Amino acid sequence: MTKKTQNEIKKPVGTALKVRGVSKSFKLPTERAGSLKNAIFNWIRGIRGYRVQHVLKDISFDIAKGEFFGIVGKNGSGKSTLLKLISQIYTPDSGTIEVDGKLVPFIELGVGFNPELTGRENVYLNGAMLGFTNDEIDAMYDDIVEFAELGDFMEQKLKNYSSGMQVRLAFSVAIKSQGDILVLDEVLAVGDEAFQKKCQDYFFEAKRQKKTVILVTHSMPDVRRYCDRAMFIQDGRISKIGDPDEIADAYSDSFLPPKQVVEEETTEKKREIVVLDDMRLLVNGDTQKFLAESEDFDLVLDLDCDRDLLAKNLFVDIYDGRNVPVLSVPLSDNDDDTISAGKHEVSLHVRNVLAFGDYRINCALQNDSDRIMIRENALRFHIKGTAMPVMSVVNPQEAVTITVD
Repeated sequence: MTKKTQNEIKKPVGTALKVRGVSKSFKLPTERAGSLKNAIFNWIRGIRGYRVQHVLKDISFDIAKGEFFGIVGKNGSGKSTLLKLISQIYTPDSGTIEVDGKLVPFIELGVGFNPELTGRENVYLNGAMLGFTNDEIDAMYDDIVEFAELGDFMEQKLKNYSSGMQVRLAFSVAIKSQGDILVLDEVLAVGDEAFQKKCQDYFFEAKRQKKTVILVTHSMPDVRRYCDRAMFIQDGRISKIGDPDEIADAYSDSFLPPKQVVEEETTEKKREIVVLDDMRLLVNGDTQKFLAESEDFDLVLDLDCDRDLLAKNLFVDIYDGRNVPVLSVPLSDNDDDTISAGKHEVSLHVRNVLAFGDYRINCALQNDSDRIMIRENALRFHIKGTAMPVMSVVNPQEAVTITVD
């Protein structure tokens, strides 16, 4: 490796953002006072007419300079409130937030824009709110318009823009402002396919240049694709922080139905019949977790059977990130095929017609009336890309070839 290459990939040293013990709450009205007199009377009687909602509770974390940091969580978990605190739109009830560098927020569509002004005027207005002079905005104006692809519309009032045109303009201002820290809230959720592709290209370039980016998203493929680290917020607290794959898995798991309490007798019965010792996903013989679109793969299962089993009763089930089953295949569709007692290696060659996204695999045993889980979430994998699914549910006869040794 040359010295130049080492310098190019060297990560900036230092901390871009330091959050310590931050909490935030809001007062939500519970009743309406018809007049000032009633409001004063209620206050004297101790009726405050509101309840306190604690949105964030003792949040602490650091983001290094040059880090692409993801924040995930369900709606209402406190993600957007945290971004507004970081962007100094809100002030915390307690705790401190230290920012080293110029922070450029892109939090909500239309924030800082005036619908009665033209696109050009809004660029200068938004730039001024971000702390730029007219000369600085002049210097980057052409780049902003080119990225947004709105050259023919810049002299029209913003109220005549579609929501997609507005987000293109706002995002272009944010990324062309050349701030030290870019804060983005679900930017890829808005805009057409071409604009989303342009955003993705920008993110890859930002990673290559080691820019500091904070991204809030519900897209686990984006977390896996871009982030160096990620944080999962639940009910206003940090549930998990660290490796983006682990965070994406934890977030996806939070949408799974609660695990059923299995009676001890059923559990023992399952253990006696068959055990899944291991499951591996292979591409051309190599263990993989990330697959390209249309890249076929093999699933290899190490089974330990206590007795002879009908192969048609053993199932491999693949679920997508929405917990929708996309493949459920028995180890045989022949009523007479059996798997003898003992250890076996079962290979499933899968023709990959799945969409991009996250997937998990279960292994189950189907009896006359019960479906007993042998191993839940035995393996997870991710398909990279942007294509739509070829089919919503894969036909196992068309997609899978099975070998039992």
